[in-house]
Amino acid sequence: MPSGVTRVLLADDHAIVRRGLALILEADSTMELAGEAQDGNETLRLTAELKPDIVVMDISMAGMNGIECTRLLTERHPSVKVLVLSMHRDPVYVREAMRVGARGYLLKDDTEENLLSAIRNIARGNAFLSPAVAGVIVTDFRKHVADPLDLLTTREREVLYLIAEGMTNKEAAKRLNLSVYTIEAHRSRVMEKLNLQSSVDLVRFAMRQGLIL
Repeated sequence: MPSGVTRVLLADDHAIVRRGLALILEADSTMELAGEAQDGNETLRLTAELKPDIVVMDISMAGMNGIECTRLLTERHPSVKVLVLSMHRDPVYVREAMRVGARGYLLKDDTEENLLSAIRNIARGNAFLSPAVAGVIVTDFRKHVADPLDLLTTREREVLYLIAEGMTNKEAAKRLNLSVYTIEAHRSRVMEKLNLQSSVDLVRFAMRQGLIL
């Protein structure tokens, strides 16, 4: 592989989208398509196997969504950088993606030039926000609205993500390698901190925050 080439893994559940992105990468001599994944679990597996420099990550994928996948990926492979490429321009998606470790956020209706620029910037260690969402984020920041997720610890957020996606306490315990008792304790603290009364309230909160779709 030539020096200076950035290896990119594409993660999107639509084959036609991946093909279009692959064509853009293949036309640029500084980019190399490392592989393609159609869901979060495959993204994690291929990242460990192929060791790309950057993962271009969709948010709306079947099973594990892109937010949760980004969190796990950056935790397990800190040297791999994530660029989220999504149709969602709402600031809650952008904020949460950056919170869990994404280095950039681009919209699917952005230009090819912005995609390549985002990849190059992130490869150099910089952050990159789509011009279309940068203004929205600034406006959102100026509102000074407290983010309720700031009340939660990292582990409590992890439990919130998994429970909101429909996992039982036992399934979440297996995913996080914790005891069911510990998951139940974290879940109780999450509901107490967020003033939620039931599992239905928890799922509704997660949907409002853009954690699940």
